[in-house]
Amino acid sequence: MVRVEITRQADAVSELTELTRSSDARDAALPATGLSTLQGTALYVGAVLGTGVIALPALAAQVAGPASLLAWCALVLLSVPLAATFAALAARHPDAGGVSTYARLAFGERTAVVVGWCFFFTVPTGSAPAALFGGQYVAAALGGGTTTATITAAALMVIVTATNAAGLRVTGRVQLALAGLLALLLLLAVGLALPHARFSNLTPFAPHGWFSLAPAAALLVWSFAGWEAITHLAAEFRRPARDLPRATAAALAVVGVLYLAVAFAVVTVLGPSAADSAAPLGDLMARGLGGNARLLAAGAAVLLTLGTMNAYYAGVAKLGAALGRDGALPGWLARGSTAGEVPRRSLTFVSALTIPGLVATAAFHVQTRTLVSLTAGLIVVVYAIGVVAALRLLPRRSKGRAAAIIALAAVALILAATGVYLAWAVVVSAAALLYARLARVGRSHRS
Repeated sequence: MVRVEITRQADAVSELTELTRSSDARDAALPATGLSTLQGTALYVGAVLGTGVIALPALAAQVAGPASLLAWCALVLLSVPLAATFAALAARHPDAGGVSTYARLAFGERTAVVVGWCFFFTVPTGSAPAALFGGQYVAAALGGGTTTATITAAALMVIVTATNAAGLRVTGRVQLALAGLLALLLLLAVGLALPHARFSNLTPFAPHGWFSLAPAAALLVWSFAGWEAITHLAAEFRRPARDLPRATAAALAVVGVLYLAVAFAVVTVLGPSAADSAAPLGDLMARGLGGNARLLAAGAAVLLTLGTMNAYYAGVAKLGAALGRDGALPGWLARGSTAGEVPRRSLTFVSALTIPGLVATAAFHVQTRTLVSLTAGLIVVVYAIGVVAALRLLPRRSKGRAAAIIALAAVALILAATGVYLAWAVVVSAAALLYARLARVGRSHRS
């Protein structure tokens, strides 16, 4: 028995040593100009914090009242195992395909295509409401209503596309600067507003009933989406096995503190009026600094929006190139899928797909809340398949696998809360499978 146990321990040590060597060799092969831990943290903060903090505290209060604070707390706690799971996967399997690659390794081509399409279409579906969140702050400060908001949203899309076309080194530096400014502005807004907080605004605590927490939590998935977005950039880190977990841990701390602080301030300072606010962060600053603070809030909202869109465009552009490489999208998108390359064709394609969404939202007055919920439905499907893939790919008794088990229970709850908004994910998944089938038939005919 002693010999058997010694042999098992020796095998485990040998496996760990080999994994470390392969990770070091892979990391050493990467360009020294890749993303640093600090830049990775900034990308994570931008992807996860983003537009959720400037709009969703008000939308969640509209759905569940002050009880929405419980939904915020729950999502912060649930994001810990979720983020740890995707960081472990990305460090072990750095590839531009991200969750699509993990799905392929765990379950095969069809599942990979579904995941890839679901995440790819988060940008065409979600970029319009994301950009309009920032645009609404500009309109609140300068006037002009829907016209100002739409023009601002279009300008933000152009800026983000141009930044990513310049390459990931520029993107990482821009994101680092944005993240620092964002944290400073949010802390300033909360610090100035909290002296005006009234605990009486917490009553009635659940005016729409306790069951309203479920739709509020489903809505807030948008706020905590982003842990999967950076997986597509894992191969761009200088040392993924070391830098990704560090960046994830730092981002978790920053995002959790800022989200809870802003949500608490919105509910306790603005009270019932928070539910009707199109620019809650601006209202907070106005309470602390006066009416002119709306210009400062508009600047903060634009920076937050740029940060989110910057990270998502970078991740989805890389994913589109990887899907083109793997046959899940047209092959001409494949250029830029390897580390260090700029996926300009994929970036141009996804940027073009965002235009109809913005036009339709402005022309037909589509509610941003609806688009947010539809985008959240896509993200939840990606989370669900990614977490299940982690259970198959990550080593037993590893911290990543333990996190995946907890994350699976969390994702199951979120799936149930998302409800009818999963319909768009079903449509996208069906389209993905149809495309994959037609592509296979085309290849077989050519051969």
